[in-house]
Amino acid sequence: MAEISIPGVSDKYKTNDYIDALMKKERIPLTREQESLDRYKEQQGAWRGMNQKMSALRDSTKTLYSFENPFNNKIASSSDERAITADAGREAEAGSIKIDVIKEATSDRFLSGEVDKNSKVPKGVYTFEVGDKKITFNYKGGKLTEFVNSLNKRGANTIKASLVGVSNGKSSLLLESLKTGDDNCLVLKDDALAYALENKIVEKSKKDVTTFGMDLSELDKPVDEATLSNPKIPEVEQDGMPPLTKTFVEYDEENEKLVVPPRSGFTIYVPEEFLTIPSEMFEFRYSTQEVEDLTEELNIKRSTRPELPDAGIATFETVTVQNEQSETDLPPVPLEPLVPIVGYEDFYVHNKDGSEVKIDTAALKLDSETGEKTVSLSLKQYPDMESIVVRNRNTGTQLYISEFSTYDEKKNLGYAPINPISQAGDAVIKYEGITITRPSNKIDDVVPHVTLNVHQPTKETATIDITNDKEAAKDALIEFVGRYNQVLAEMTILSENKPEIISELDYLSDSEKEEAEKKLGMFQNDFSLTNGKASLRAAVTASYRWSDTATLTMLNQIGISSRASGSTGGYVASQMRGYLEIDEKKLDSALDEKMDEIKNLFGYDSDGDLVIDSGIGYSIDRQLTSWVQSGGIIASKNNGIDTKIKASEANIRRLETQISSKEAKLRSKYGQMEGTLNNLNAQSNTISNFANGGKSQ
Repeated sequence: MAEISIPGVSDKYKTNDYIDALMKKERIPLTREQESLDRYKEQQGAWRGMNQKMSALRDSTKTLYSFENPFNNKIASSSDERAITADAGREAEAGSIKIDVIKEATSDRFLSGEVDKNSKVPKGVYTFEVGDKKITFNYKGGKLTEFVNSLNKRGANTIKASLVGVSNGKSSLLLESLKTGDDNCLVLKDDALAYALENKIVEKSKKDVTTFGMDLSELDKPVDEATLSNPKIPEVEQDGMPPLTKTFVEYDEENEKLVVPPRSGFTIYVPEEFLTIPSEMFEFRYSTQEVEDLTEELNIKRSTRPELPDAGIATFETVTVQNEQSETDLPPVPLEPLVPIVGYEDFYVHNKDGSEVKIDTAALKLDSETGEKTVSLSLKQYPDMESIVVRNRNTGTQLYISEFSTYDEKKNLGYAPINPISQAGDAVIKYEGITITRPSNKIDDVVPHVTLNVHQPTKETATIDITNDKEAAKDALIEFVGRYNQVLAEMTILSENKPEIISELDYLSDSEKEEAEKKLGMFQNDFSLTNGKASLRAAVTASYRWSDTATLTMLNQIGISSRASGSTGGYVASQMRGYLEIDEKKLDSALDEKMDEIKNLFGYDSDGDLVIDSGIGYSIDRQLTSWVQSGGIIASKNNGIDTKIKASEANIRRLETQISSKEAKLRSKYGQMEGTLNNLNAQSNTISNFANGGKSQ
């Protein structure tokens, strides 16, 4: 059977080889254009890599002369870090601080007796207070664990509850305030207090009360109202009425009360130590008793005759004549009678500025058993209190006043914790011989720009040393040198076609060396790189005289230069290329002794406008900005390459279309040729078969 040949499928005549040979020549322009496109993309990638390295160097440089430069950083070290540590701000003064920690700030932490963790907490309104924060919620009743979760959800940064396992199946409920300080006591109210009493978290207690004012020597005369800075004398006062006096005020030892007769009064000064506690309360009780009114007797005693002046004398030279008194019997002149005063037992808070505030007693409830009213004064309500003034203006009423008492409202709640792990208290420290109290263990208002962190009492005076953060400055300089060398190496690789450039960079990995070899001499005809290298090298070797008395003006004076390693003589290629080296010993010495001068070396204000305008850092930053900013040198380079890439991609698309069309035409023609040849072969075979058949006949 004759071989079957299908044009375009079988390759009997090797037409595919002919087509491939013809198309290979046709693809030469396309291959060249694709190579150009790859080269453009490599160039663009190289510029992007340069941009990244320059941006990193720019950031590092800015750090060295900006407001947050590391040369102003301070560190604080404590001789007793278990008791007290410190954080120093940038503006803190270097030196030593002596601190004694008497007591750290604490919070209330109350532990209950043993309870079953599956016990029930009854339904009710549970209220907790810490300082000025109040947590109150309605609890529907449930397991203790559920109650703990409910409280913690609402407690936020105020209060926390937790269960502490004490034995098998038994736990203790821990209630703790999350705020320290005397003013942040944990206060239990409503059903929270009832539950705490029942479960032995707290127990009832008497108030810790201090009394004063029961000794007559503590009393002073009532303040003259006319001398007040805000005088307001009641209209009930009358001319001819005896002035208020403390002369007749007595102490009734049997009943332990001060007795204030009609038209009497006194001033009692509040002890100074109680006027510094914001939560301090002052209380006293008083009652009234009707006595014989003074007005009737006063009206009888008052004179109704006018008082005549003295008759006088007459003198002439050495003779003096005494006049006789007139014997004229004048008729009596009636006076306005005094009116009884009732209901004017007045109490005042006298302030340090000389003003007074009247205490409203009309709304106070009368105790049915004792017949007394209780006056309560809060220091929060009267922050400028100096004394309490009592004025019994009445003419027929006598006052009985109980002892004056004072107590801390926050600490005298009528109950006390049974198992306190800790109780709310201020931190107490001694600085420069002065005792200081603060509600928090972070104290930032004692030493300027230094925060003290109190942990526990010191056994002996702790010393906190504030010094320059040398390590931070050193790290920043090392980072600057490293990034500077990376930029300089990248510019050298791109601008010079010398293999030894890469071999000198012994810090590169094998893959980085391969990548560098691809970029070697890529822009060797680009003078912007050559000029850029020269400008950077000039910036780090220039002298910057930041003041007339400056002695440190060059980078090599702190141990950073292209010859910092100390090699002398001979040719060292890497040094000639301008890479920076660090003499660590020299740098350490400079950082120890000349930190401020190093800061000025990298950036200073030369014209007094409070803006940095000179220095190594400022100079390098300006140069790099011209490269990496939007519209800068690198952006312009990449824009030009973008244009080439777009043109190259358009050429590639055109050439690919042409080649595809050319190849299609060739395959069509060779396919027709194969078909024709196949037909001819078929006809030839037919003729041959016919001829062979005729012979056999």
